[in-house]
Amino acid sequence: MDIKSLSNNELIALAANIREQILQAVSKNGGHLSSNLGVVELIIAMHAVFDSSKDPFIFDVSHQCYAHKILTGRSLETLRQFKGIGGYTNPHESECDYFVAGHSSTSISLAVGAAKAVELKGDERIPVVLIGDGAMSAGEAYEALNELGDRKYPCVIILNDNEMSIAKPVGALSKYISHAMAGSWYQSFKARINELLKYAPDSAAYMAKRLEEGIRLITPGMLFEELGLEYIGPIDGHNISEIISTLRTAKAMKKPVIVHAQTTKGKGYAPAEGKLEKWHGVSPFELEDKEKKAELSYERNSRIPSANESPKTATQIFSSALLSLAKNNEKITGITAAMPSGTGLDALLKEYPQRFWDVAIAEQHAVTQAGALAKEGFRPYVAIYSTFLQRAYDQIIHDVCILDLPVVFCIDRAGIVGEDGATHQGAFDISFLNALPSIELAAPTCEADFKALLSWSQSAAHPLALRYPRGRFICDELKDELEIDACEFKPYKASFVKTAQSDLLFIGYGNAVGKACAVANTLGGANVVNLGFAKPLDEEFLRKLSASFKTWYIFSESAKKGGVGEILSSFINENDLGVKIISFEYEDAFITHGKKELVEASLGLDAASIAEKIKAYKSAKK
Repeated sequence: MDIKSLSNNELIALAANIREQILQAVSKNGGHLSSNLGVVELIIAMHAVFDSSKDPFIFDVSHQCYAHKILTGRSLETLRQFKGIGGYTNPHESECDYFVAGHSSTSISLAVGAAKAVELKGDERIPVVLIGDGAMSAGEAYEALNELGDRKYPCVIILNDNEMSIAKPVGALSKYISHAMAGSWYQSFKARINELLKYAPDSAAYMAKRLEEGIRLITPGMLFEELGLEYIGPIDGHNISEIISTLRTAKAMKKPVIVHAQTTKGKGYAPAEGKLEKWHGVSPFELEDKEKKAELSYERNSRIPSANESPKTATQIFSSALLSLAKNNEKITGITAAMPSGTGLDALLKEYPQRFWDVAIAEQHAVTQAGALAKEGFRPYVAIYSTFLQRAYDQIIHDVCILDLPVVFCIDRAGIVGEDGATHQGAFDISFLNALPSIELAAPTCEADFKALLSWSQSAAHPLALRYPRGRFICDELKDELEIDACEFKPYKASFVKTAQSDLLFIGYGNAVGKACAVANTLGGANVVNLGFAKPLDEEFLRKLSASFKTWYIFSESAKKGGVGEILSSFINENDLGVKIISFEYEDAFITHGKKELVEASLGLDAASIAEKIKAYKSAKK
């Protein structure tokens, strides 16, 4: 499609068609709805002014890239489905996707790097960024803006203001001036005046500068211009002709330019329009429903399922248990980074707003302030998804572990989390945390175990990391058929949860204890151990196990490199115990998107596949 040749009316019709494709695909497959509906005109205008096969198109987080995928020839029919197209940009999927993205606030840094490369190569290309106002709450965005304003690399940054309105226009005069600033005449006039002022007397230059500053004080762009960036806006982010005209002006300026566009989230689908976070990330739903009935996704800012469901999700268990503890312990505080409902802290923010905080998309800030709270005698619980905790690794080391401060890291969505794929799978937290001195690692197996672990964590003496899955614990969901013995939590202790007259020993960690029990049932019996803590290990218990079982099968929803299997292998080698480790953890590769059961089957890590592997191994030994 030659989008550059279309008339304004044809572009408006194209926007309506794209919205319909997004609605059909997301209602069928789930995905990010309101954010994608809100940026259709912006993305059409990007393609009308720039060239995605040449100019770097950089989408922050990139969950709002569906229109871009359609305009670059991809069907949304298989959106987020196993072996279908992903919900984020990915150069492996299309050369029109400049970079992989899934975490926020990286786009402007990418644009700076791309702009430097363009200058070094002498190319006629220009990076164009689409970033939301929420992503502007993270420090990396401002680190990049700071350099960009200093070095003046040509770059166009479209700020999609769809919720908090970075700075609302003040009255009719401000609106008039903002529209005037968006025009090519004003930008050309401003450039000529700046050139003339180089030769003007100091007094004239001073007066002109004060006049310009006075104008900017009643417009929203003062912050950006103080950083050395040109600012245009705010403009109507749903007026295609206005956006195209503005982007052409910005492109021609050959400077770093912020284009501030105001949009409505969910535009074009009335039930999803406005600040309704439940429509951000959704599972399949009926388009005709005025009230969405399907379970919501686990994306940042999405709500957790109803607390009336049984059994409860791990997030619901965490939320209700911590709320109960906080009622009796005024030292308990809590922090999350733009995920209050996703992590279950929303109930605590509402009940105790002076002790629980959402610090926006700022994981580093969240962890560092938790260190200070712990030093002051409080017990901070930092609730962050596994995939986002990676962003604060230095702070965990520098601001918590070095001083051995008792911060509790509540790591939600550990393991395979589904349709968001490689950028969101919670595979690495065990691997990157185990290396740190002073931190302790634990993982609950079920609701009772989790509640006991949280209760004990109030008095833990060291930094503590608790990992738990998206959704329900396997042990809770399959409790009756797994026939698991009562799991009594004891600090730093491993224990049998299933025994059998068998030479098979399965050691499970966290949610994978349930999978180990399921495999044991498939094989007609096996001894299953709940490791409880990956650090420190229950060394006495493990030494006793080594005397009776010379092959240990390890179950953990984590990366094999640096994972539970390698932790136990190191212990065995150091103590010369002569035990063979066979680990059913994730191999050394990033994990694709798709429903968890399909992804696990493709990795050979579903219960049936594991059972067959164990049979084959035992047969080979005979």
